Amino acid sequence: MAMLGQGPYKQRQFDLTGLKGISDQTLTVHLGLYAGYVNNTNALNQRLAQLAQEGKAGTLDYAELTRRLSFEYDGMILHEYYFGNLKPGGSQFNSSSALSQAIIRSFGSYDAWMTDFRAIASMRGVGWAILFQDPVTGWLSNFWITLHQDGVPAGFKPLLVLDVWEHAFLLDYKPAERGKYIDAFFQNIDWEAVEKRLQETAAIRPIGS
Repeated sequence: MAMLGQGPYKQRQFDLTGLKGISDQTLTVHLGLYAGYVNNTNALNQRLAQLAQEGKAGTLDYAELTRRLSFEYDGMILHEYYFGNLKPGGSQFNSSSALSQAIIRSFGSYDAWMTDFRAIASMRGVGWAILFQDPVTGWLSNFWITLHQDGVPAGFKPLLVLDVWEHAFLLDYKPAERGKYIDAFFQNIDWEAVEKRLQETAAIRPIGS
């Protein structure tokens, strides 16, 4: 629930015009969907704060809105991770980076990680494929997340986030062509942004500690 006096979340701006294999039309629709998550999160926080002030915390309405908030809030945050790890044309993966070392330590090789990540992203159903870091051990692992808030490993840090809900690619590819969308995603990954997320995690607890 929102604390009293908490200001609203602000919609972040992403300049992603010209992505390879992901059209500007798709981005416009997708960013509009993200804006809806921001607006709904703010509206739910405001309504929950109002109900609490009226002494209605614990009512059925309050409980249902709280459950809904998890969906809207995580939808907002995961989209920010997704858009934040993209840039037109992407960037070169640095095989000598801390991220590369963490991937090799956790999966044996970059290729093994890629195979695992793509397999998860290609599973039937809608959801997210996410590379997480365990903040306790530093190990990396790939997860399938369905309804934003379902299946998220508590406390894990998202490093690379891929939206594989059909709205992310349906204007550009047929439902059966998800693999082509995944190919396009990898052409536009901002690996420097992913590396920065890892370093922010490592500042809390270094890998291998």
